[in-house]
Amino acid sequence: MDIMEAELRVLEAIDIEDMLEYLCILISIPSVGNEEKAAQENVASKLRRIGLEVDVWELDFEALREHPSFSMSIERDEGLGVVGVMEGNGGGRSLILNGHVDVVAPGDEANWSHPPWSGTITEGRVYGRGAADMKGGLCCAIYAAKAIRDSGIQLKGRLILESAIGEEDGGVGSLAAVLRGYSADGAVVMEPTELKVAPAHAGALSFRVTVPGKSAHACVREEGVSAIEKFIPMCSALKALEEERNKKVNNPLYVNYRLPYPLNIGKVQGGTWPGTVAECLVFDGRIGVAVNEQVEEARESLERAVAQAAQRDQWLKEHPPKVEWRGYQFDPSIIPVEHPIVKTVSGAYTEVTGKSPGIEGMTYASDMRHLVNTGKTPTLLFGPGDVRNAHGPDEYVPVEELVAAVRTLALTSLRFCGYEDQ
Repeated sequence: MDIMEAELRVLEAIDIEDMLEYLCILISIPSVGNEEKAAQENVASKLRRIGLEVDVWELDFEALREHPSFSMSIERDEGLGVVGVMEGNGGGRSLILNGHVDVVAPGDEANWSHPPWSGTITEGRVYGRGAADMKGGLCCAIYAAKAIRDSGIQLKGRLILESAIGEEDGGVGSLAAVLRGYSADGAVVMEPTELKVAPAHAGALSFRVTVPGKSAHACVREEGVSAIEKFIPMCSALKALEEERNKKVNNPLYVNYRLPYPLNIGKVQGGTWPGTVAECLVFDGRIGVAVNEQVEEARESLERAVAQAAQRDQWLKEHPPKVEWRGYQFDPSIIPVEHPIVKTVSGAYTEVTGKSPGIEGMTYASDMRHLVNTGKTPTLLFGPGDVRNAHGPDEYVPVEELVAAVRTLALTSLRFCGYEDQ
């Protein structure tokens, strides 16, 4: 499909320099969990300036807790929902472009070569916390809409820009937008996919296991039972479970991954004193959930592996470890590869880059599940940046990927929603 004259006008209207400047501004606004308000207010103001109708509302966390898909592991005092709408004149499909402003904490800032809270452009990259995950993708959506507005193009269908909070710890912001009534014929969540088109993502469940022991003075340690030593068979059992679960994967969207659904132990705390046998150990982890797998199946597989490991140890058999499901709980989601939103984004990407996009599933979870599972909006992931650069020091997004993404999103919006050249 050739790029039409009106579409070329929109692509030429994309102000890359202004977009990069705004991305640096947005990065400079710290927006870790429970501190997202300033960033949301900034985005709302930006959406108004480019001419969108903007809906801003206070999230009612207590009401949201009643929904079965609610997940929020960071307690919040307040939270804003922000949605900008470009109304169509009728006869076209509606499209949601969804992004989140919340980011994870930067950690030890001494490990950064560039300040995490100051967007730095150097050597073809934009550095800063959230550059890839995912303020860069959100800015691409904003400037795609701005170019359409600046070009005088009238969309037939409705274009909806969602700026959400809380994605990193459960997706409360996107869930709130769905429950407020925002749905569409298709949607793109601009997570960092390296510009791959992802019609599926894994689920992820956070868990805690408490391993009991028996305290004793270290000088007679054999009279106690070390919970730390009892953790070792637990760890081995969960590693074996990870291998077992991933051997069953035959989904073609995940052929490039050896472990598409990892099981990770991310935190271990045990004992109270060097001279005391540890009477308790607690470890927290995350288990990946396969697409088309029921969350309860994943939970049961982990609980079963822990119980079976305990049965092989006399102490743990009599004092079984306790498994708790706490923190974030992300369902997986998937849409057909043949869906029009997949074909439209793929075609737009090919038009603006001259290359066919990779089409594969993502191993991380995202807000896509809320749009698909609760909002019944066919959704895919597509955005600039690599998830490997997220959550660590010197997070960055390549400028060339930002350019390709904003152009793809602009062309996608035109073709999916339809348009009239005024």
